[in-house]
Amino acid sequence: MNLVQVNIKSGGYLKKDLILNDISFAVKSGELVGLIGPNGAGKSTILKTVMGQLPYMDGKIDFPNAHTHYAYIPEQPVLYDNLTLWEHLEFAAAVGKMSRETFVSRAEELLKLFRLYKEKHRLPVTFSKGMQQKVMLILGFMMRPALYIVDEPFIGLDPHGMRDFLQLVDQVRQDGAGILMSTHSLDTAEKICTSFILIHEGTIISQGNLEAIRQQSRLPEGSLFDCFISLLEMQS
Repeated sequence: MNLVQVNIKSGGYLKKDLILNDISFAVKSGELVGLIGPNGAGKSTILKTVMGQLPYMDGKIDFPNAHTHYAYIPEQPVLYDNLTLWEHLEFAAAVGKMSRETFVSRAEELLKLFRLYKEKHRLPVTFSKGMQQKVMLILGFMMRPALYIVDEPFIGLDPHGMRDFLQLVDQVRQDGAGILMSTHSLDTAEKICTSFILIHEGTIISQGNLEAIRQQSRLPEGSLFDCFISLLEMQS
């Protein structure tokens, strides 16, 4: 089942300065779709378009189920200066109309998983970048939406944090959620994504599972990195 269908003819922050062209894809239940490309390729702009945050867009973003909820986990943590970690979680639960019992259970489980339980009454603005990234992951996964939109989740995460994130990804996929994740960490993406959308200068240069990407790049046994470089060379 499609959780979101994206058809962007063009898009940008100004109508006269378009960044995206001919972007079409879907994210299905149980999928982890990797939005792959270098810095400045348009990955974050695509995510903003999916969420309706791009000032100009010619196209359509369709959520087939009108009741589909999504969680957005940004690359840069967004935190309140005067709220403790626990108060951040309480605020998110209140916005999501989560019962107190469900909130406490999920919050404590995630805090323990990411080894932040002892820090729950501290101010996250004083945390390291990696710890702040874990806070954003906890906030997103606590809500258990049907769709996760994740922007560069690996930046700042230590190996334990990355393992915990990947464990949660597997769990929510098994529960039927879909994930759209942007990253330029091709080695990790190759291991965990079910399909890929390769972006260059705001345009899709290839998409599909790894086998399809290999066929399109004419590298039958190539890594995702090698395939991406080959496709870029074909564009030039």
